Amino acid sequence: MGDLRLGALLWTQAASWPEMREAALRIDRAGYEHLWFYDHLYAINTRDPFLPIFEGWSILAGLATTTESARLGLLVGANTFRNPAVVAKIASTVDHMSGGRAIVGLGGAWNDLEHRAFGLEFGSSAGERLGWLDEAADAMRRLLDGESVTSAPEGHYGFQEVRVVPRPLQEHVPIMIGGSGERRTLRAVASHADMWNLFGDAQRLAAKDSVLRRHCKEVGRDPEAIERTVSAKLVIRDTAKEALEVWTAQMEHNRCPEEDWDDSTELWLGPPSMIAEEILSRREVGFDTFIGMLAAPFDHETIDRLIGEVRQLAG
Repeated sequence: MGDLRLGALLWTQAASWPEMREAALRIDRAGYEHLWFYDHLYAINTRDPFLPIFEGWSILAGLATTTESARLGLLVGANTFRNPAVVAKIASTVDHMSGGRAIVGLGGAWNDLEHRAFGLEFGSSAGERLGWLDEAADAMRRLLDGESVTSAPEGHYGFQEVRVVPRPLQEHVPIMIGGSGERRTLRAVASHADMWNLFGDAQRLAAKDSVLRRHCKEVGRDPEAIERTVSAKLVIRDTAKEALEVWTAQMEHNRCPEEDWDDSTELWLGPPSMIAEEILSRREVGFDTFIGMLAAPFDHETIDRLIGEVRQLAG
């Protein structure tokens, strides 16, 4: 196993900006390697999609000059929301604002409600959106690395010798791709990603990793160049009962019905020893980066105990 790396994701819904900023600063000062946010225009996993929710890249820009060490990214950015060349320009700006801490998160997007409401092109299928994602990731990689990009005639985008100036401060801004689709998504990860994120138990992660390695071989990529990351929603307390009480209150605040809570591989409620065991089982199959996903109202005890007690046990 490599070194354990920890990140935290804050839900972008059902919280005020001061609450979100306070939690983000606590995460940064505690020593987390990276800080993430959802990328949605309407609230998700809720009976009420019109709960207050903030826009993702604006959050990253707002925190770029107030945080000091944590890397900043969206887990993951919806490719359909924004022109990829403009995203590369935004990412370069945030990289400068943060002193070189930007990560570009990318995913194909899935929520048709917010696309219809905001008049965004959603495509005819998930497959079409994944085709756009592959094209976008390729263009972003080249733009962030200082190249000029012109779209292929058959491409979805119409770039004409577009460039991003100034270049980011980082020599190589990481691209994070989230997802587990074996034919298209993992091919895009193999071709373009520096980081990869998904959910699941150790058996599922190992199986998906095997597919990724096959894609890497086919595209001529070193599979060890890709950082494996795994996420789960969690609350840390001395007992599972106490943790469940906190989680239940959070879900009531987010108007999330119990039947929509995730299964046990994506929802961890309990003491530090249990959380550490879950992380260690995934580290054994090569996933050394864990991202704890935190719902509002943000639980500062979980933030502190994950980076403290759990890191000591699982590191």
